[in-house]
Amino acid sequence: MVEPRWPLEAGEATASTVVLIVDDVPDNIAPLHDALDAAGYTVLVALDGESAIRRATQARPDVILLDAVMPGLDGFEVARRLKAQPETAATPILFMTGLTETEHLVAALDAGGVDYVTKPVKPREVMARMAVHLRTARHAAQGALERSQARQALDAFGHATITVRAADGRLVWQTPLARELLRQYFGPEALHAPLEVCQWLRRHLPEAQAQREPPRLTIERGPRRLTFRLHQCVSDEDPAAPGGDWLIVMQETSDTSAIEALAAAFALTAREAEVLYWVVKGKINRDIADILGASPATVKKHLERILAKMGVETRTAAAAMAIHRVRALEGTGAG
Repeated sequence: MVEPRWPLEAGEATASTVVLIVDDVPDNIAPLHDALDAAGYTVLVALDGESAIRRATQARPDVILLDAVMPGLDGFEVARRLKAQPETAATPILFMTGLTETEHLVAALDAGGVDYVTKPVKPREVMARMAVHLRTARHAAQGALERSQARQALDAFGHATITVRAADGRLVWQTPLARELLRQYFGPEALHAPLEVCQWLRRHLPEAQAQREPPRLTIERGPRRLTFRLHQCVSDEDPAAPGGDWLIVMQETSDTSAIEALAAAFALTAREAEVLYWVVKGKINRDIADILGASPATVKKHLERILAKMGVETRTAAAAMAIHRVRALEGTGAG
């Protein structure tokens, strides 16, 4: 991706900084054109709204100076159309207008303009205003580029990461691995993050905005667990403001290897090994039944057979024998 071309400092221009002037009166354009050209800008001209849109789409100027009142397609409509298409949506538009009523100035800003100058325009004032908005656009473009590169890196290295809009829970972005994990744990792909994730995000937003890491969210599906960690605000707005887009890192851990090791070590069936594993985790029979989708009575029968195979009389003794095996497999733990 090629970085945008911006002047480095206020008042500094290069021939690669392109300015499009749009005005239906050539005499209005000439003095401004000459001043910008002398200052080192590359200047393009359009004399009506339709040609302005075509020229802007083709040339991708760095800034547009747009007359508000023109026959046919006026400047307000030109601005709205330019802001509606991806090629020119980020281009700063400065209105040139002889209209000084508040309602007209508000209309210019509502149409997508970032600023306005009144006619007759003063070239030095125009260039000073342009420099400010070019720097702002440059920083915004660099930020977007950095976020894009970061997302590409996360995709490339297979991280399970999502970006969620706090205001409405919309999934703004997700890596392929995250999309697959969300499907496995929560069902078909959706436009919004799962309800549990949205509720957790909103509940802990004040902590995150205060730059304190909130508790992680863990979703269990049998021996598998999916953990969500709130990472950082990635939207351009103030992180302390309500809402924002938040980057969430997901990590899946599984008890499968530990369960298989318990089955091999104590000659247990797969289901008995699962019951023993959850006993080690401190779960009571009712909780184990909920996890495994069985009844408490069935869990009790499995536990009786486990105790017999292990040669112990209590679940505490069985847990003590098994816990070293589990800890050896988990090390410092994945949680």
